[in-house]
Amino acid sequence: MDDYSLPLANQTAVVTGASSGIGRAIAITFAQQGANLIIHANTNQAGLEATAAAVREIGRDVTLLYADLTSAEAQASLVERAFQAHALINIWVNNAGRDVLTGDAADWSFEQKLAALWALDVQGTIGICRKLSKPLLNVGKQANAVILNMGWDQATVGQSGDSGQLFASTKSAVIGFSHSLARELAPHVRVNCLAPGWIQTTWGNSASAQWDKRAKAESLMGRWGTPQDVANVAVHLAAPTASFITGQTISINGGLSHEQLDPTENLDEQHDGK
Repeated sequence: MDDYSLPLANQTAVVTGASSGIGRAIAITFAQQGANLIIHANTNQAGLEATAAAVREIGRDVTLLYADLTSAEAQASLVERAFQAHALINIWVNNAGRDVLTGDAADWSFEQKLAALWALDVQGTIGICRKLSKPLLNVGKQANAVILNMGWDQATVGQSGDSGQLFASTKSAVIGFSHSLARELAPHVRVNCLAPGWIQTTWGNSASAQWDKRAKAESLMGRWGTPQDVANVAVHLAAPTASFITGQTISINGGLSHEQLDPTENLDEQHDGK
């Protein structure tokens, strides 16, 4: 297969939070499928350099940008610098999110975790999208133009415990905003949400035996999802061939099943990393 037949040939994509996990998988997979990349991180320079090295090895151009996306000024600067680097950006993936399940943040109070998630996952995503809308509308009048935001598969159905309340509230906000933005920017820019389920990233790799069992039981496929599973869906939604898909939230969870859950089981304390 030559480069011109790849689904993202001649596309330029921005991926925020690309220094590890799902963001890294999306960036590398986009490169494999023909796109040039602008990748972002806040402070993880080593991680972003590793992602960039993988993209360059595939033979794609890559630009690295750093910003704290909890700042409105930094959001505006990131959008401006991205369009200075590549005048024609086709795809923007708002993947950057706050990890409150591992590291020092695992011991934060509920209120601290909620504030951190709201500042980055919600306000960061909304701020970037609003600053991005005008230049991407101009792109969309002549070429493929897509925004992908990051939701959660159980945001609208809920999950018990502190973590469920944290992610249901914040990711529901992102999903609702994304659906409204899709209406605002149609027909020139498509806006969709990726909604991962149990994906084996940093927290999943250290999950207890009970949580490992639960994650597998809640998937009809009987396994954890992987960052690559999410990246594969992102490619489909970002490609020009998905030109009739907008305003949607796509669950990536192997088919969510609650059939094997014990409603009296309380694993929230473990989920918060304690």
